[in-house]
Amino acid sequence: MTAAVDAVMRALFAPGLLASGPVRTAAAVGGGAAVVCAIVGVFTVLRGEAFAGHALADVSSAGGSLSFLLGASPLLGFLGMSALAAAGLEAAGVRRAQGRDLATGVVLGAGLGLAALFLYFDATRTSAGGAAVAVMFGSMFAIPASTAPVAAAVGLVALGATAWLYRPLLLSSVSPDLAAARGVRLGATSLAHAVVLALAVALAAVTVGAILATALLVGPAATGIRLARRPAGAFAAAAGIGLGATWAGIGLAYDSAGWTPAHPWPVSFFVVALIMAVHLAVRGRAGRPAPALPGDGGEG
Repeated sequence: MTAAVDAVMRALFAPGLLASGPVRTAAAVGGGAAVVCAIVGVFTVLRGEAFAGHALADVSSAGGSLSFLLGASPLLGFLGMSALAAAGLEAAGVRRAQGRDLATGVVLGAGLGLAALFLYFDATRTSAGGAAVAVMFGSMFAIPASTAPVAAAVGLVALGATAWLYRPLLLSSVSPDLAAARGVRLGATSLAHAVVLALAVALAAVTVGAILATALLVGPAATGIRLARRPAGAFAAAAGIGLGATWAGIGLAYDSAGWTPAHPWPVSFFVVALIMAVHLAVRGRAGRPAPALPGDGGEG
């Protein structure tokens, strides 16, 4: 039995994959980020805030580039800047979709401007070679092992807050008027979701990069919602898709070292490509089912 398992492992994975420290760190941090982004992403898609998630991810690049400039942990930089951006958007108090998109666009432009400045300083004043690529597109095999405990703590906080907010957040996501009628504080719920979204975006940015973070946040969630009939099914499907794409992407990137004389292909490319492939594979199914509302006979 052991010989058969070893043969399968050798056929599926390049030699040394599971023994590699950087691979194990990438699998732990990337896998955790994928699960958190999937859960938070379901609510983000239901609330129609995919653009806000994209903006927070792009704005977080300013924090990531600043962390390289200061020699700090990129995760803390991504987290700090995305949290500031989320708080700024909520402080604006804009609730109408058009006005919120305009405010998001302004914040996005300001954040990218700061990112450009910090990346310029990274390139001209420090020895942080490759900072731009790492910030924008990720460098999963270069994640320090010391980042794993911090990423785990951020992920647990995000998941714990989402579980605590589950009922009011789900109800306000699919029917704000009904939520308000039932006494849900829409402003407080929106602020809490913005903070959780910032945590998820930071985790995505440190793994697949700020530019591609939206794919990890929105892609599995949108596919999971299309596949599932109930919220729990959407969460499970999204988490499975995100986790599977991330781990498979890590394996493919590691194996790609032998495909060409150059360096291994980026993990983020494989992760995003797999997420897109799965989404396109299920796109022909029936339209998105409406999640059951808490207290309306559905799951809660």
